[in-house]
Amino acid sequence: MNHDMTPAGLMAVANESEAELIVQPIVLAGGSGTRLWPLSREHCPKQLIDLLDGESLLEATVRRLDGVFRHAAGAALPEAGKALHKAVRKAAPLVVSSEDLRHLTADRLGRSGMAARFVLEPLSRNTAPALTAAALAVRGDADPVLVAMPADHLIADGGAFAAALEEAVTHAARGAIVTLGVPPQRAETGYGYIGAGLPLGSSGARSIEHFVEKPDAERAAGYVASGDYLWNSGIFVVRASVWLAAIAHSRPLIAAQCAAAFEAAAVDTDGTVHLNRDALAACPSDSIDYAVMESVGVNARLAGVVVPLRSGWSDVGAWDALWQVSKKDENGNVARGPVLFEHATDTFAHSDGRLVACVGVQGVVVVETADAVLVAAKERVQDVKAVVSRLKAQHSEVTRQHRRVERPWGWYDSIDQGERFQVKRIVVKPGGRLSLQMHHHRAEHWTVVRGTARVTRGDEVLLLSENESTYIPLGMTHRLDNPGKTALEIIEVQSGCYLGEDDIVRFDDQYGRVEA
Repeated sequence: MNHDMTPAGLMAVANESEAELIVQPIVLAGGSGTRLWPLSREHCPKQLIDLLDGESLLEATVRRLDGVFRHAAGAALPEAGKALHKAVRKAAPLVVSSEDLRHLTADRLGRSGMAARFVLEPLSRNTAPALTAAALAVRGDADPVLVAMPADHLIADGGAFAAALEEAVTHAARGAIVTLGVPPQRAETGYGYIGAGLPLGSSGARSIEHFVEKPDAERAAGYVASGDYLWNSGIFVVRASVWLAAIAHSRPLIAAQCAAAFEAAAVDTDGTVHLNRDALAACPSDSIDYAVMESVGVNARLAGVVVPLRSGWSDVGAWDALWQVSKKDENGNVARGPVLFEHATDTFAHSDGRLVACVGVQGVVVVETADAVLVAAKERVQDVKAVVSRLKAQHSEVTRQHRRVERPWGWYDSIDQGERFQVKRIVVKPGGRLSLQMHHHRAEHWTVVRGTARVTRGDEVLLLSENESTYIPLGMTHRLDNPGKTALEIIEVQSGCYLGEDDIVRFDDQYGRVEA
């Protein structure tokens, strides 16, 4: 399909009419969210944390899509798009995530009954390669309109979001690269800005003149005062063919290596795409903004449209942003978990378990987890990223994962450890099964606290009930699984000269974690 991608062409309504337009949601779920440490970790980033009263940002993102073209198939487009398409069909979301986060991401969606397909990256290469791989995975004769959105943003008004997105789709269907722009509420220096140009009809959509990356305070104030700039929401709407042509023009090496990674990908029976590591490793790491959007409005070949998003948007990028969007008490305080305030104001406090008491403080952030505590002035929470960088340089495990670690089969919590020993609480879901494995440096003692355990020890298989135990000698092949209908809980005592998680040799694993 040929599209007139010039600004003049975008203002004209196309004359041709198609039977159906396919809208393909793309959820970008590979971010790390370091500024929300210590709650957000490398192996459990912010999009997978239950920040929204028991629901993760990922789940909220996918659920939000239910309100868009709700009556598809056969849904009507807004007036601006009726001349172009008779109806729209919304495809199941495609989630782009990392291999390491695959099972946790699927678990979050599965517990809410949400269906999605996956493209998995063996290593992170930022959002431009992620969107390119997704476009390659869904391209075809139908040439769908991609709705690419981060998995870790918060939107308060679902109806306003749906209206803006449906408007964006009508422009993208005609060949524009469209972004949703948030009318600025303040001179924010932590967001990118979109310079808006000519109006495109009466809907509020405008052509894009240029993108601006995170300005200083003076420039940000000028942008807000002009009325011609919007915050960059990071939500993009574009035909698959248009995106692939744009990335090939602006960043040919990204286009080439993503194509190579996709062509050499392994594909599971459920359609999950595992991009090729070697090809992706040679791909430059770049964002959608830098790779393509900064050329929109400047390069005559790339015509862009910005649609205003008036829905209460936040990227929840740091603790002050979470404080802003949370329900507060009469003193401006936000409490999550067992928290007590005494003569405190404008303070955010989160506790994963222990009581946190805040006395006589103002504008403070306190975040308690089992293995780390953060105390910060609210106006300095952006500096948390520097703290995480220092901890990573020290190879500290507290940047990678929580003390409680989720696995495809359940979770474990390292409740105590010392020289030559470690104690874990292990919970296995009904039907969950650990890998068949052995350890070179440690022995293990298992005691069943609740449920029934099926234990493989070398050549024998045991069934253990509550208060029964077994011993796994160093070097013995073993496996634990839960044949029951309720959760299995055991206490594991490890002993040996080395107790690291990398002392695992897997022989068989139903979750695909055996190295080739």
